[in-house]
Amino acid sequence: MADQQPAQSSASLRSPVEEIKTTQPERGPEAGTALCLSGGGFRAMLFHVGCLWRLNQAGLLQQIDRISSVSGGSITAAVLGMNWAGMGFDANGVGQKFEDLLVKPVRTLASHTIDFGSILGGIFTGSIAHKVADAYRKYLFGNKTLQDLPDKPRFVLNSTNVQSKVLWRFSKPYMRDYRVGEVKNPGVELAVAVGASSAFPPVLSPVELDLKDSDFTPNSGMDLQRPPFTTQVVLTDGGVYDNLGLETAWKRYKTILVSDAGGVYGAEEDPKRDWVNHTKRVMDLIDNQVRSLRKRQVVESFQTGDRSGAYWGIWTDISNYNLPSALPCPKDKTEKLANTPTRLKAMDSGLQEQLINWGYAVCDAAIRKHYRPQLPAGAFPYQGGVG
Repeated sequence: MADQQPAQSSASLRSPVEEIKTTQPERGPEAGTALCLSGGGFRAMLFHVGCLWRLNQAGLLQQIDRISSVSGGSITAAVLGMNWAGMGFDANGVGQKFEDLLVKPVRTLASHTIDFGSILGGIFTGSIAHKVADAYRKYLFGNKTLQDLPDKPRFVLNSTNVQSKVLWRFSKPYMRDYRVGEVKNPGVELAVAVGASSAFPPVLSPVELDLKDSDFTPNSGMDLQRPPFTTQVVLTDGGVYDNLGLETAWKRYKTILVSDAGGVYGAEEDPKRDWVNHTKRVMDLIDNQVRSLRKRQVVESFQTGDRSGAYWGIWTDISNYNLPSALPCPKDKTEKLANTPTRLKAMDSGLQEQLINWGYAVCDAAIRKHYRPQLPAGAFPYQGGVG
């Protein structure tokens, strides 16, 4: 008689991430809180600034144990992590330097277009990814590395390994791919790590890491710890594998906060046929379907009690929270903001402030409805609301 496979629990079938039994064991899920920041270009970067603003104001930001991010969310996360030690958290857990150390530098980057120029420059130099990393160095990170991140919270910047087909995670204590192995205390520049996390295919991808086989902890990989997997690592956008940044958070902590600034792609009567635009359209459709599936499973896990926390998205209708004190955010206005293209393209000051306000408002509603109902209502960071 054939061996029978053990039945999967209903909880595991509902999980938005796959448990991989052969990976280095995690200690979770354990008590603690993780925050996940999705991708979505500058749109996501600014939306997440608003969410973090609300969490900081509520004294909740300092209580987070892990911040897991992909793509545009990794830009915001890395700036926060790099400047964490200088935030000046007071007795109530509120970072007094939040605006100076997070909001201002992110808005400076949002005032410059870095994708188009990087593409043009890369065509002639052969390295679009290097041009993007140069822009991140210039406007945000300088020569800061992963070692400039704090020990707590743990910041995890996620990318996708094109060779092994799985997640490649950058963090202060290690960078790793469960198949290829682990490099301890990596000195990778933040500009490079964020560039790998936000390398949108097909135009900003790939990012290549030149490593040595001896850099890896012996026997830390499953089946691919050998050259060229350990010597020439080829990475693309973290959203290709995990477009909400859930993987490294879900496996570890019981309380999960998800900030989703990803796009929703509608029908097109006459989609473009050229290979660049057609490929982008197909990638967008794949992203949309995977994101929708993960979102449904996350929300169901909250409803069944498998996890606690809250989900909020840039496409959320704030009226669905049924909070009389929710900030005024008309659906037609927020949908216009949600339709901001997924680009690393300069935005005017008004659009920047509206995206930050919208992230702040929907986070405020979500956490007061599902996570911290005792909190008083917040107020928009900027005048003008969401438009």
